[in-house]
Parts: sequence; structure tokens; C-alpha cells
Amino acid sequence: MDNQTLIKQLNDGDAKAFEAFVLEYQGLVFSTCLSFLNHRQDAEDIAQDVFIYAFKSINTFRGEALLSTWLYKLSMNKSLDFIRAKKRQKRGSGLLRQMDNEAMSRLNVSIPNQPNSELEDEEKKQVLHAAVDRLPKRQKRAIILSRFEGLSQEQVAEVMETSVSSVESLLVRGKKKLKELLSDYFYGKG
Repeated sequence: MDNQTLIKQLNDGDAKAFEAFVLEYQGLVFSTCLSFLNHRQDAEDIAQDVFIYAFKSINTFRGEALLSTWLYKLSMNKSLDFIRAKKRQKRGSGLLRQMDNEAMSRLNVSIPNQPNSELEDEEKKQVLHAAVDRLPKRQKRAIILSRFEGLSQEQVAEVMETSVSSVESLLVRGKKKLKELLSDYFYGKG
């Protein structure tokens, strides 16, 4: 079923259309939520909230962007809302999920080897996780959407409601800041 038909049926409150909608986009929504959150159950809960919100507000979808872009944006915003609420409840470090090796390689930030000991992959993930979490908010969002979710710069620009050149700048600055943070971690400041 094409998106226009799906959207019309969703607007009409069609339960079968909603089921098709969830089946079509559940991977995208869950993956995006998991990219921002540290806990699988939280990501599942937020993904469910995204679909409920999308169903209730499908009439606000103007069709200026792809339905998938709209869902990325909803998923990102709902995840960030959850993070803010959780931080208000408990002041702690951020809630970015543990990164897998593929995501680390897409980020293309090298972590130097220690002279006397090799860091295990899990330790590298935790160090990179902490570094990404320390990035400024917009750089962090651009890095997650581009490098971990694999969105093109054009798609990231749509989701973040900014220009492609702004996304390019955010990615360059974010990667530079990550290298600084990782360098500080491994070699100390100074």
C-alpha cells in the first residue's frame, strides 16, 4: 500500500491501516529510539508512544517530507523528551545506548591503543559512548542520526529542520570534538 493511501486510511481511523503502518515502520522507530536511549525496554516504550502519537496526529502530517522522515523526527523528539524527564528525576550521565562495532566504524573515530594494554571492545564502546554524550546537543543529534542511524545529510537536515550545510558543519565540529575528548581521555590534558 502506498503512503498516500495509508495516510488516508489512518486519518479515517482504520485499525488495519494502523497495523500495516506499525509493521512497516517499527524497525525504523525502535532503532531511532534505541540510538538515543540506553535501555531496550525504554526504547520499546517510547517507540510505542511514537506510534500512538503518530496515529492520533496523522492529520498534522502535511506530506512535505517523507513519512519516514516525520517518524524519525517524532522518534528523536519523544526520545529526547524522555531523556529530559529522566534527567529531571535523576541527575546522571546521558542515555545514549551502547554502540555496536558497526556504529563505531561509521563514526570513523579512532581510539588509540594503550602502550601496555589493549582496550577491550566493550571498554572502547563505553569510552566512545561517554564522549558522544558530552557533545553539544545539536552535534550529538547529528552524529547519532548520521553515523548510527545511517541517514543521509539531507535526511538529517529534514529531521533537524536545518540546512544540509548546517548538518555538515555539525558533523565536522562533532567529530573534531570527539577526537579532542578521546585524546584527553587517553593522553590527559596538556
